Amino acid sequence: MIQSLLVANRGEIARRVIRTAKRLGVRTVAVYSEADADLPFVAEADQSVLLGPANPAQSYRNVEAILSAAKSTGAEAIHPGYGFLSENADFARTVEANGLVWVGPPADAIAAMGDKINARNLMAEAGVPVAPGTTDPVRGADAAAEAARFVGYPVMVKAAAGGGGMGMAVVADERALPAEYEKVRAFAERMFGDGSVLIERYFPRVRHVEVQILGLADGRVVALGERECSVQRRNQKLVEESPSPAVSPALRSRLLAAAVRAGEAVGYRNAGTVECLLDVATGEFFFLEMNTRLQVEHPVTELVYGVDLVEEQLRVASGLPPAFDPAALAPRGHAIELRINAEDPKRFLPGPGAITTWVEPAGEGVRVDSGYRAGNKVTPFYDSLLAKLVVSGADRAAAIEAARAAVAGFEVVGPKCNLPFFAELLENEEFVSGNYDTGIVSRMRG
Repeated sequence: MIQSLLVANRGEIARRVIRTAKRLGVRTVAVYSEADADLPFVAEADQSVLLGPANPAQSYRNVEAILSAAKSTGAEAIHPGYGFLSENADFARTVEANGLVWVGPPADAIAAMGDKINARNLMAEAGVPVAPGTTDPVRGADAAAEAARFVGYPVMVKAAAGGGGMGMAVVADERALPAEYEKVRAFAERMFGDGSVLIERYFPRVRHVEVQILGLADGRVVALGERECSVQRRNQKLVEESPSPAVSPALRSRLLAAAVRAGEAVGYRNAGTVECLLDVATGEFFFLEMNTRLQVEHPVTELVYGVDLVEEQLRVASGLPPAFDPAALAPRGHAIELRINAEDPKRFLPGPGAITTWVEPAGEGVRVDSGYRAGNKVTPFYDSLLAKLVVSGADRAAAIEAARAAVAGFEVVGPKCNLPFFAELLENEEFVSGNYDTGIVSRMRG
């Protein structure tokens, strides 16, 4: 097993990785920005190193500073968490070129899946269903219009290098296409340094379902069930649950088999997620993208399958076999994760501020992965995620009841908070029935 680990991230995911590393006896190193000096993860690591100012480019995306911290502390490996540099193939290569262990998939797999067009083409070759769309980047509004006519309206205009629901626009007809194409292209150029755009069929009523995969050290790829991620605002997930209430045993078998093929096609190792769209009308599913990292929503899989995914990441990176029997994997019960964000519960706009009260719920079947505590300040420099409230029960109804009680027992005062939204959602008939899709939040908000 790796003996020392630098966690190149912040907040709740840094605390999450540190927690498992400590349980395994692995020495931990935290890196932090000036804005995060008082956050819990900094004190919980065995050693902490200041990277620089709040600006991520000068701290959490500062490759030179991170490598310097690893060398000065004697860290053997780097875990990137999610976001920031976690899906940067060049960073993964640089880590390994400096004699460190990269706790993630091979750099080539990250690169292959980082370009959505290349990923779509690879998946199609591997026999994974993909939505109708372009096989090459579209260059210019005229080319976009021609591609959209071929694919058929409505279409989704997407940044080829994007991720996490960013850089996308739905276009209903040809009249609106030029302006939306230019918006996405400019956004992609600005955010990702790559203005490549693809056109894909847009399905008005879909569910967002993803499969957790794990590429083992011996070369096998296994699937640890699916997660439902259809409660979203602006293509950003708010709620995840496992198993999906929309997936039958037969569909689950096909989904998991396709996800394993996807991982095998790129020689995948470590934790990753194959994201799919499920057409409500036909029951067909289509490959959306592969996230070559640990997902924010990994705890629901952990609770249902009894597997510590961070431990498995460290075992794979160490060349060790899994701590579970892949042949005996089976889900037990139901789990739901709610993303507690510093944003208002109506329009979901960020509202940072100092936390004066922080009371977490507790009890059987309740898990809180948090990045803050009372006295901390939520700054505008990073994602608004405060904590992940995860509940589990014998079945979905029991998990929803547990979630209602946990939301009622969670108190955050100071910054804006979306807890009231979850109280509303957990009473919503559409959500409670399990028969919902990605439009549920829009319908709730009129």
